Amino acid sequence: MNDAVSVLDRGYVRLTNVMGSDLSVVNSARVSYDKESTELSEKDIRLIKFLAREGHTSPFRHATVQLEIYAPLMVARQHWKYIVGSDHTMDAWNESSRRYVTEEPAFYIPQADEWRSAPESSKQGSGKPIDVINAENGYADVNAGSHYTNALLQYIDKGLELYDSAMGAGICAEQARLFLPAYGMYVRYYWTASLQSVAHFLNQRLAHDSQVEIQAYAKAVYSLVKPKFPISIDELTRTEV
Repeated sequence: MNDAVSVLDRGYVRLTNVMGSDLSVVNSARVSYDKESTELSEKDIRLIKFLAREGHTSPFRHATVQLEIYAPLMVARQHWKYIVGSDHTMDAWNESSRRYVTEEPAFYIPQADEWRSAPESSKQGSGKPIDVINAENGYADVNAGSHYTNALLQYIDKGLELYDSAMGAGICAEQARLFLPAYGMYVRYYWTASLQSVAHFLNQRLAHDSQVEIQAYAKAVYSLVKPKFPISIDELTRTEV
């Protein structure tokens, strides 16, 4: 499969494999009564709705998807946290390693209008763009976004210079990578997950108070998975996209 959705400036989510369908969920539930459907009926749809509503989630673990994700490290680590934090999911995760891979590093670089202010009423999350806040409050620095985009570019350039120097001096890749700015560096990984696990991630990361960057990845995952499981995914997810 080549289905892919672009995310942020360089990232993407690609659907690489699917096992099952809404019908798989139905038949997994009905096997207790030695019943099987060959086509999804209105009765089957009502069963999916019942299973999701009542928390009978094991049938949703008989359908899986495999996704290739290219995301900044800060997004990948948040994503991983919600996988290991759930004890009812079935997941596999394999990630590229700079111990072995020396491809050209890529970094997430927010544009001038994408730097967000700290939230007013929460210790996490973010508020309006910083330039908008500064302008509204009459601050002198109404172009802070441009300043920090340029500063980040300079920081990355310095890190790349040191990384290339270390590699050129024969230092092993697993140590040379220490010079690369970490949080914004893109990493590529495969995530294979049950439909229940996908829904758990979506419920956590489509929420309005989650980090904007990972919300963008959650929306991409949703857009790729929903056509494959149109009934189940909407019944399992509680947050509007």
